[in-house]
Amino acid sequence: MRGISKEVVAAVRRLNYYATGVARELMPRSLFRFEPDAIFRELEDTGALPALLERVNYYNSLVADGHTLPSTRVDAIDRSRSRYFIDLAEHLRFFPAHLKIDTLFGDITHVPPVPSVLKSRPIDGDNINSVVLNLDKFRHFRLFHDPVPFSKKTPKAVWRGSMNNPLRAALVSGHANSPFCDVGHVSRNLTEVPPKGELSPVQQFAYRYIISVEGCDVATNLKWVMASNSVCIMPRPRYETWFMEGRLIPDYHYVEVRNDFSDLQEKIEALEADPMRAREIVANANRHIGMFLERRNEKLTSLLVLQKYFEATGQLPPSAFSEGFFSTAETAPRMLLTA
Repeated sequence: MRGISKEVVAAVRRLNYYATGVARELMPRSLFRFEPDAIFRELEDTGALPALLERVNYYNSLVADGHTLPSTRVDAIDRSRSRYFIDLAEHLRFFPAHLKIDTLFGDITHVPPVPSVLKSRPIDGDNINSVVLNLDKFRHFRLFHDPVPFSKKTPKAVWRGSMNNPLRAALVSGHANSPFCDVGHVSRNLTEVPPKGELSPVQQFAYRYIISVEGCDVATNLKWVMASNSVCIMPRPRYETWFMEGRLIPDYHYVEVRNDFSDLQEKIEALEADPMRAREIVANANRHIGMFLERRNEKLTSLLVLQKYFEATGQLPPSAFSEGFFSTAETAPRMLLTA
């Protein structure tokens, strides 16, 4: 799309996303039906079942029984948060409209009192009531092609973002003028540290190290950073989404720094002294991203997360997947399962 402005490209992408969502809504639900037994046989035959179930049970760790009935019919979910609704409806259309579900749309950083489908949850603690789906993926799951080899990148770290929490404030106040990085915020209402010009993901790919910092919940840039040829540097994440941030291993998938970024220079110098280690971290990050690029597996995982939700809340009878859903989850904590 050389010669076309990024604003036009973004507008076309946004139009296509919403048009696809509207088109799905106009199609009769009778055209869509999830057949668990047939899918179970297919996955069993291909050997893909264990890996898929592991992900399903990570996103949805509900145990069987003991739940209050969810409050909202599938065909009456709030549509005002349109991107969340579109992503949820993409998979809910395979289930009967009379089923009920509880949802939380937005940047969720707490655990709800009843089992609820949401985008984000705390990593630590008892988060059993937080059932994760890939919601608002238009914003959070956008990847970009990085054509720059690690060796050709500028040996500095880069970050751009809004100043919306203490972690980001610590990064900017400590390193806005550091010679080993290009760090700046884009918030116009802050005067202590002047804002810097925005940098697109492609522009940030010119640097060997890209810093990722959580915002209102997770770090929006984490997915495309880990899909690039640059090393991701960040404090240990506190929240997670469909990307399974809680499964990321420090100094294997990314380089961990302190919450105040006081060791940022030290970590960059160590990576510069050992470029082979830096490339290994990039390769490990790329492999993690690869898990989310198989479209059929992503669809099936989402459908099974919902199937387990409806089984756990007593709305669907046991399926061929039930043993895999609940055999390892029966010892999970139950303290947050009822209102």
